[in-house]
Amino acid sequence: MIKRMFSLLSLLIFMLAFVGCNEGDSSANKVYKVSDLGHKKVGVQIGNTADIYASEYGGDTAKIDVERYTKLADAVQALKQGKIDAVLLDDQPAIYFVKQNPTLRVLDEAFVEETYAGVIAKGNEGLLDTFNLALKEMHENGIFDSLMNTYINGTGSYHYVQKVKNGEHLVLATNAQFPPYEYHEGEYIVGLEIELAYYLADKMGRVLEIQDIEFDAVINAVSSGKADLGLAGFTVTEERKKSINFTDNLVDNRVVVLIRTGEKEASAETFTEKFHKNFIKDNRWKYIAEGLCNTLIIAVCAALLGIFLGFLVAMVRVGNEYNGKYKITNWICKAYLAIIRGTPMMVQLLIIYYIVFSSVNINKLLVAIIAFGINSGAYVSEIIRGGIKAVDPGQIEAGRSLGLKFKTVMVNVVYPQAFKNSLPALTNEFISLIKETSICGYIGLTDLTRGGDIIRSLTYEAMFPLISVAIVYFIIVAGLSTCVARLEKKLKKNER
Repeated sequence: MIKRMFSLLSLLIFMLAFVGCNEGDSSANKVYKVSDLGHKKVGVQIGNTADIYASEYGGDTAKIDVERYTKLADAVQALKQGKIDAVLLDDQPAIYFVKQNPTLRVLDEAFVEETYAGVIAKGNEGLLDTFNLALKEMHENGIFDSLMNTYINGTGSYHYVQKVKNGEHLVLATNAQFPPYEYHEGEYIVGLEIELAYYLADKMGRVLEIQDIEFDAVINAVSSGKADLGLAGFTVTEERKKSINFTDNLVDNRVVVLIRTGEKEASAETFTEKFHKNFIKDNRWKYIAEGLCNTLIIAVCAALLGIFLGFLVAMVRVGNEYNGKYKITNWICKAYLAIIRGTPMMVQLLIIYYIVFSSVNINKLLVAIIAFGINSGAYVSEIIRGGIKAVDPGQIEAGRSLGLKFKTVMVNVVYPQAFKNSLPALTNEFISLIKETSICGYIGLTDLTRGGDIIRSLTYEAMFPLISVAIVYFIIVAGLSTCVARLEKKLKKNER
């Protein structure tokens, strides 16, 4: 059975690889100037001001059909494949995208002009003043201009290296998929705004700690105190000023329109070249390895926590059903089940990280384990309770009639049968738990899925990172299913 599954998987990979190596533009360019955007499909990044501009464009007569993406790399990939007609984004990242994708180009006409600044929580005016003073010093001593020449103008090679190596941390929240301001390069996060933060940390005598999270979560991280400073190409807007403080202006920016050239790539990369670019170059395979490690740690620990919580809740509910005990505790357990099963896992993760532990400096891996464990416990409790209810009640009555205590009957007669009844459903819950860890990127954890996303943000190649992530998930699930199937066979033998 497993051999057949792996054979099918290999065939699927080969077919996808063949398609991926021969992909090209699926439709011609339809946008030649900004006024052509009306009634066109335009991709934007969620949380970016381009989303607001696109939504408000044209009034009722020529509205843009806005397609929202979590990552700009996804929007660019959709543009290349002809799924959308254009992408609205900031000018410097657009230039970077064009360098990596010769079938794309930027319209000369800007969509709108704006200004970038950093974000700092309200009430932290001391850090705001310190940042602005550091920024002023960088302008006066020429460091800022040197960084601009390196990252923006392309005429320099200066880099600021942090001098303070030990001490209290200055936590920077960013989204490292926004070159040249912040992006991954090998094992490090680099960029113009990253080096600004290094200078600020030195001035404060602190060590910079970089948290790479989703763009639309950066302001929340700063407002909740999980990060001291946010730098991710933030545009100064009146709406954002209501919830966050902006630093002095960093750089001027233009929101531009990225379109297809209408031409196919001159020379398509071979399978080997794409493989090298995605995994071998700069040791990018390490993103997958690190993500896999975190995924397994979170899934295993959360599963153990979920089983513990689920067993306790199931015992309370079963005890109440059979003996009428634990009425108040049973009501609390019902409320727990209703809340956890009635809200999305991602919302629970964000609430636990940004609200429950808002004032606590806690390891993110531990936060994820707690959040997923609490969520899993609700489902495990119902699985265990269902397994117990599936045991013939006559066996409990028979045990009690023989003079055995209720606890003795449950431990020696009911629980072993309930475990066998619940095993398939518990396996499915663990499999779901492994895959649900893909949302950890919202609190800055690199799980398996986010590892693939980082590679995509570097290579703008969809097939290899996504297929590699899918293969790893498949191997984990197939291996787990095989182990559980063998365990079930052994348990069935014991019944004879």
